[in-house]
Amino acid sequence: MNTWWRRIALSLVAVLAIVLVYAGIYQWGMATFEGEQQSYVHAIQVVIESLTTAGYGGDAPWESREMNVFIVTMNLSGVLLVFLALPLIVVPLFRQALEDRPPETTDLSDHIIICSHTPRVDVLRKELEAAEVPYVFVDDDPETVIDLVDDGLEAIVGDPELEETLRAANVEDARALVADVDDETNAAVILSTKQLRDDIEILSVVEDADVASYHRYAGADVVVRPRQVLGRSLAKKAAMSITAELEETIELGTELMITELLIEEDSDLAGNTIAESGIRDRIGVTVIGAWFNGEFVPAPGPEMRIDENTILLVAGRHDNLTELKARTVSPLAERPDRVVVGGYGVVGRNARDTLVNSDISCTVVDTTEGPGVDVVGSITDEKLLETAGVEDSRAVLLALDDDTTTIFATLVLKQLSPDVEVIARANETENIGKLYQAGAEYVLALSTVTGRMISSVLLEDEEVLTPETQFEIVRTTAPDIAGRTLGEADVRSRTGCTVVAVERGEQLLTDVGPEFAVQEDDTLIVAGSDETVNQFIAFVR
Repeated sequence: MNTWWRRIALSLVAVLAIVLVYAGIYQWGMATFEGEQQSYVHAIQVVIESLTTAGYGGDAPWESREMNVFIVTMNLSGVLLVFLALPLIVVPLFRQALEDRPPETTDLSDHIIICSHTPRVDVLRKELEAAEVPYVFVDDDPETVIDLVDDGLEAIVGDPELEETLRAANVEDARALVADVDDETNAAVILSTKQLRDDIEILSVVEDADVASYHRYAGADVVVRPRQVLGRSLAKKAAMSITAELEETIELGTELMITELLIEEDSDLAGNTIAESGIRDRIGVTVIGAWFNGEFVPAPGPEMRIDENTILLVAGRHDNLTELKARTVSPLAERPDRVVVGGYGVVGRNARDTLVNSDISCTVVDTTEGPGVDVVGSITDEKLLETAGVEDSRAVLLALDDDTTTIFATLVLKQLSPDVEVIARANETENIGKLYQAGAEYVLALSTVTGRMISSVLLEDEEVLTPETQFEIVRTTAPDIAGRTLGEADVRSRTGCTVVAVERGEQLLTDVGPEFAVQEDDTLIVAGSDETVNQFIAFVR
């Protein structure tokens, strides 16, 4: 709206300038061509009367050709200004006044109410859309709501703490509510929701673990703490780069496990194609997918080359995965058991605690002095990084709350110590690619963890088994492909996902090739990226 007020002000200034210029010309013309001396004020009056078509005053008619031409020009200018003002200012102003009023109510039912909108919930939104579950955002910022509506999303404006806003969000017919504002506001939202409807399922996203009990007391059915989960997961990735032991596997049964493996420089696998590596033929492990320079490739072909920093998503027996893990480690590299943690917020504290519990030495860098912080300063300062001992560390774990700073810190680290592994937190998924391009070896987004944790609770027919990893594994039904084989359904090429196992009654079936026929009551375990898993969910339902 400020743009329109500026446009109106500029238009008024332009009209005033035209009036003043015309008045000066009129005063001069009357003296020169008509032989009459007129005051400048009288000239302004005549010009305004002519431009507004209100009349010509007492000076008409004019005898000279020059003055008559000038009066005709003024009349045409007045008409032209009217025709320009209507389409360029008046009509758009009224249209925007109508369009820019953000919605205040919704008619949705059996929907999810999400309070409010942040980049953290974008992954959740995509999961809900894939499962065809309706949702509405409730946000107190009108511009945010307008932007969401312009993007085709359901959103209303209002304070989510107020009962009237929750009524406008049709809380009576909603299936669940997600409170994701801040710890204090979330508690108020929970209480207001319970006042209106006691049986609705409420999920609260908590930053400070100490307030989780208060949210449960207020009435939250589920309290999720994605920052704690993210910190622990990043620390486990740092630990994987130090120890040769196989860690952080997803166990789907005694015969099948899934994990991620980072390929190190000079390791046995680096430089080989998947076929040359013998991962499947000699070791007995299936490559479900791989990240090449941050880009996920589902079911990569045998010709795909495994370079340093490639991350393989693999499935197999524990002993086979352990053998494969040993071949991903560089035998030439000295392996200092030390990690530098950048940032000591909730994510950084949980990462540091996880590392300490794993007997891994770590140095914490933060801009604020306090208990647990070893070096005070910016993680982007080269001299400070030298003081923190980055060059003598195996990895740097970036747990910063600003993606721009994280990207810049990655560039600084790679310039200072190219061999150090950078394991980074991202807030928004759109910045993951930038971090990989900057040189990070592993990136996990807060929005990914948050969205998966919430959707796993909300979606009855879908369970996310890996909220804290770069890949996604879900346990889900697939009614639309029942009675067909996986080859007939063409699941892999159509969605990019891999069906790694099927639960049929009490059995876990792991031999699920293209000839495997899906039965109606089967539960499929599917692996892939967030995007490909969402495509799979949309495809099979």
